[in-house]
Amino acid sequence: MKSIAVFSLKGGVGKTTAAVNLAHAAATSGGRRTLLWDLDSQAAATLLLRAAPGARAKARAALAGDQPIDSLIEPTAHPNLSLLPADRSLRRLEGDLARADRGGTIRRHLKALAPRFDRILIDSPPGRSTLATELFRAVDLLLVPSIPAPLSAAAEAALADELGRLGKAAPPVLLFWNMADRRRLLHRTLLDARPERIAIPSAAAVEAMTARRAPIAAFAARSPVARSFASLWSAVEMALLRS
Repeated sequence: MKSIAVFSLKGGVGKTTAAVNLAHAAATSGGRRTLLWDLDSQAAATLLLRAAPGARAKARAALAGDQPIDSLIEPTAHPNLSLLPADRSLRRLEGDLARADRGGTIRRHLKALAPRFDRILIDSPPGRSTLATELFRAVDLLLVPSIPAPLSAAAEAALADELGRLGKAAPPVLLFWNMADRRRLLHRTLLDARPERIAIPSAAAVEAMTARRAPIAAFAARSPVARSFASLWSAVEMALLRS
């Protein structure tokens, strides 16, 4: 099993839509037994994939060990893709982790889930936090979206500093552009300056995910944005082979 956290220091960069589309690519075109673990209390990934929201808050209790975490796993409408949903109880998770006697909560749960899955993608909440540090120490790859803008360089430098403090415990990082619009001069300039970095284009199909509650490849498989996510997943697999 290999684990990937989709992470950003700031919100609004398309982190969740990337996590959902990549998990779908891993499960379908990649043929991997895939789990999307929603650790963001906003539960956007859960809403995009889930047929019927649950009535009870369980995610925080499962992380605390009050019930088996795999008891929360749900199937989705997509082959090979399962969901570990988020709920509002995760708003208190940061306090739980800060008060814990020892770290490694995320690592222990990943180890417990490993026999069931080939790939686990984690949609993590944005920003510096105890949870972020646990994720950095636990996952095999950190996948970081950025919008082509001047502030992206500052956020990437700040993340590099954060990971540098972990030394050898830090995971490898794969950066990609998200919501890129070549009609905008600034976007085009930054995209051309980093041609090696995969760019996911801005597209109406991304906005349509909310209404359809499905990954883009499930309803617009031939669209440029769906093909871009497929290319990004291929790059993720290559990065995992090198890690």
